[in-house]
Amino acid sequence: MLINIQTTSDENIRNFYPEKKIFQSATSEFTDAKSLRRSPLAEAIFDLGGIESVLISADMVSVTKKKEASWEDLSPQIMAEILDFAATGEAAVLDLPEEKNDEMLLKKISGLVAARIRPALNRDGGDIELKGFDNGILWVELTGKCAGCPYAMRTLKDGVEKILKNYIPEIMEVKPIGKKE
Repeated sequence: MLINIQTTSDENIRNFYPEKKIFQSATSEFTDAKSLRRSPLAEAIFDLGGIESVLISADMVSVTKKKEASWEDLSPQIMAEILDFAATGEAAVLDLPEEKNDEMLLKKISGLVAARIRPALNRDGGDIELKGFDNGILWVELTGKCAGCPYAMRTLKDGVEKILKNYIPEIMEVKPIGKKE
C-alpha cells in the first residue's frame, strides 16, 4: 500500500494519506497520555519520540512534530507504523466513553483546521482564527488577505464549513465572528 505525504505551510505538520481508506473513525486528535489510550495507532506514533500531536480522520493521519525533531527520521517510521497498523485491521480510534464537551471539540476542530484549512488559506495570504463554539455554531475570524476578500463568505461556507461539517458532525454551521445574531 502506498502512503502519500503532504507538506503544509507549517513545517512541523505533515499529512499522511494511505491510498485506501483504512480508518473507520471520526476525526480525533491526540496530544497527551490520557487521550492516547483511545488510539493504539496514535500511541505507536508518539512512541517514536519527537511528536507533539496526532490527528486521525477517516482518510489521513496528520502529525505535528516537535521543532527539534527531523522529518527525515520521522516520516519513514510514521509510514511504517501506519502500514503495520493497517495490517492488523484494528480500529484506529477506540470507542471508549469520552466526555463530550465544547473544549474537547474545539481541540479536535483546531487540529483539523491546522491540517486541512489553514495551509490553503495561508497560500492566499490569509488565515483563520477560531473564536468559539456554541450550540453547533463555530465562530471564526478570517484574517490577513482573507479578511477583506470579496469571496470571504464563499470561502467560509463552500470551503471551511463544508470540510469541517464533513469531519465533525457536531458542527452545524460556521459563521464569521462579526455576524452574531
